[in-house]
Amino acid sequence: MNSAVNHPNERTVDNCSGDEAKSIENQRFCAYYRYVKHRHGLNKRQEEAVLAIDGPVMVIAGAGAGKTKVLAARILEIISRGVAPEHILAITFTNKAAGEMRSRVLGGLGSVGTQRAGHPFISTFHSLGLSIIKERHATLGLPARPAIWDRSDSMREIKKALRELGEEDIEPRAALGIISKFKGDGTSPAEYAAGVRGPWERAVARAWEKYEVSKRAAKAVDFDDLLVLPVELLRREEAARGEYRARWRYILIDEYQDTNALQAELAALLLGAEKNIFVVGDIDQTIYSWRGAQIKNLLRFEESYPGTRVVLLEENYRSTKNILDAANALIEHNQNRVEKVLLPTRGVGETIGLYQAFDERDEAGFVARKVRELMEAGRAPRDIAVLYRANFQSRALEEQFLAADLPYQVLGTRFFDRKEVKDALSWLRAALTPNPQDIERAVSSPSRGIGKVTLMKMLRGEDAGPKAVQFYGILARLREAAHHAKPSDLLKLVIAESGLEKMYREDKFEGAERLGNLRELVSLGARFDEEPAPKGIEDFLESAALQSEQDEIKEERNVVRLMTVHASKGLEFPVVFIVGLEEGLFPYESELEEERDPEEERRLMYVALTRAKEKVYLCYASYRTVFGSKSMGAPSQFLSELPGDILELEGPERLGKTIYLD
Repeated sequence: MNSAVNHPNERTVDNCSGDEAKSIENQRFCAYYRYVKHRHGLNKRQEEAVLAIDGPVMVIAGAGAGKTKVLAARILEIISRGVAPEHILAITFTNKAAGEMRSRVLGGLGSVGTQRAGHPFISTFHSLGLSIIKERHATLGLPARPAIWDRSDSMREIKKALRELGEEDIEPRAALGIISKFKGDGTSPAEYAAGVRGPWERAVARAWEKYEVSKRAAKAVDFDDLLVLPVELLRREEAARGEYRARWRYILIDEYQDTNALQAELAALLLGAEKNIFVVGDIDQTIYSWRGAQIKNLLRFEESYPGTRVVLLEENYRSTKNILDAANALIEHNQNRVEKVLLPTRGVGETIGLYQAFDERDEAGFVARKVRELMEAGRAPRDIAVLYRANFQSRALEEQFLAADLPYQVLGTRFFDRKEVKDALSWLRAALTPNPQDIERAVSSPSRGIGKVTLMKMLRGEDAGPKAVQFYGILARLREAAHHAKPSDLLKLVIAESGLEKMYREDKFEGAERLGNLRELVSLGARFDEEPAPKGIEDFLESAALQSEQDEIKEERNVVRLMTVHASKGLEFPVVFIVGLEEGLFPYESELEEERDPEEERRLMYVALTRAKEKVYLCYASYRTVFGSKSMGAPSQFLSELPGDILELEGPERLGKTIYLD
């Protein structure tokens, strides 16, 4: 088949379920449908999404509905109709998801018969923004490869700004969170300052202003700027808008429910007159409002893009019927959603286990015992995940897993946020693109006897003595090596020359683990070894800076994963434990009434349930110690929203059959 075949968008695959002899045109459409269905192996609704090529399309894809397959198949379908691959832009939220989509598309290009050398542009929103910034760096007053501040860099600068303002009582994390949220909403520092109420917000506004001055002086951008700067550029530069619209005629966006105001606007600014925008999302999995995600972007998509075709993907290929029955019953209590029901494609499966613990120690003990039973029955540790609402809940679980000698991993700290990794990257950046932040970190990691006075002289470019000369000599050697060395070899040199290797070899406590992480950094650098120097190391640094927490390196060890429900989004496991199901904890109750969103908490529980493929265990405790005090808790309201006939009590029933179900 080729682009000569008629592809009428007004038709749907329902036209092909009965008598197809109504018209020659319909016969051709149905023949093409069967051809594409065979090529991609999609179900009826997935095919409908793939075939609706032109104009705005919104796909509501339930958990486990195969949306990545649909996105990849749609890209290949567009190309098969004669569209040049480089005219397609596909955006998702994590590097991992972008990599998976890229792999599927590139692997399928041969099957659609394209002879073109170009490829679709498949990336995250932030990678897309950085690409635009680099192309337009002169207009933006930035170097071709600006330094990218990660969250810890930003935290350091905000802390410094608050200290200089005498506002050290303000929590830097809270201040940075407010700044990031307002930047994501498209609010400038001046606009925020104009609307402040009270001394706390006034202090944050002043800190924000100082923060921006420091960032400009370092010729750096932070993570939020990767969206702010492209949007500001495209708003004011008509020529730039025209160029990008001509470049990307088809735009596809994954996880659209997670977009904030700037991300939605960026997509709209890039969109040409044909409005060929295709978004995939699930309102029932909107769990990031605290990061600025706006559920209205998906709810009002049809208002924003009149004539939108809506396709529901409801067939679930992940979970058993009992798990889906629980998820469907739970989420139907929400009002702000598009009505859909997850349809099982697997069997009924096991019932959902329910355990009433005395306290958090008993709860963790139950999980550990059950994990041991599962492992003895042949279940691999990697098949099991334990999910909780708040990070503090991991402590009791870790104690019990250690006591039971169970293999586990707590997912939380990103690989690139680990101290030794950040130290090595600071040395590398200080050598290639010197800036005060990286020099300050590098001179103290490891310590080389350079105090504050000497450091200030160094930052001002003054003569600072022999220790400074020695330090700059190391940077010069690393800079010289970067012109010819492969990234992996350069990283090895950084680790040795900086003194990090020697320091951790002498550390008998954490040294081995930290050296292991540095070796993993070298392995990551090796992925860029095929690129010419110094582009390889520059691309490596860019990749490291753009890693999100969903892209955290998860070593493929055979261990049980312990993580928050937020961290579990996008993952799946045969067996899932959901612990801490008590009122006030899950659903979580904020002290600030305006921050409470019962529907988002329910969506979070829905996400937790739909991570499971075969078995779910739900746990709650009658008493829990929080902030040093043990208090009595009531079972979560979510338990009463689940069908009682699919729940099975797990013994021992210490406090009797106190099950709060309808």
